[in-house]
Amino acid sequence: MPRKTEAKDQTTPPVPREKVEAIITGLEAHYPDASCTLDYKDPLQLLMATILSAQCTDERVNQVTPSLFKKYPSAKDYATAPLEELETDIKSTGFYRNKAKSIQGCCRAIHEQYGGQVPADLDTLVKLPGVGRKTANVVLGNAFQIPGIVVDTHVLRVSQRLGLTSNKEPEKIERDLMAIIPRERWVKFCHQMILLGRQVCQARKPKMSICPLRPHCDYAKSHAE
Repeated sequence: MPRKTEAKDQTTPPVPREKVEAIITGLEAHYPDASCTLDYKDPLQLLMATILSAQCTDERVNQVTPSLFKKYPSAKDYATAPLEELETDIKSTGFYRNKAKSIQGCCRAIHEQYGGQVPADLDTLVKLPGVGRKTANVVLGNAFQIPGIVVDTHVLRVSQRLGLTSNKEPEKIERDLMAIIPRERWVKFCHQMILLGRQVCQARKPKMSICPLRPHCDYAKSHAE
């Protein structure tokens, strides 16, 4: 039998600095106040809210978390709660069984290994149950002011359409964006890209006629009427 070969990384063509600067300027002009839309007061709350936000709107999560945060003020509280009770508390966010297991596993590790404090380190965070690079970078960037690139479905889609990456895997897209976006802009850039993806550059029917980045978008040029 022929040997299987590993898929090679896509090499993203160099993106002109002028294009990157124009995109950053356009995003800043249209979304100057972009920020995290999840409500939280500390790193643990943001971590819990981010886990709940998977396949769920931030608006729905923000409806659930006030009572959740009051009921479970510490990692130990989540870790020791009856699983079925926690499932009921988060049921309206969807996929509640998996989310409850992730929350308990994550909080058990935080309580037992890190004294109840969310670690402010990417490599440590991604070892926690239910925490991937996207969730870790959300927490680091917003709760600890440690810059990171958050590649959710919106950032993935918009980055590809703009021509900022040729890759399809989130971690490779993260790497591509880190190489061209100034580090001090990483967190806000992602918030702005998410807003653009939600409001304008939607998956099925992007609103190209009102897109502020249309002059710089590869997808718009290839789909010009």
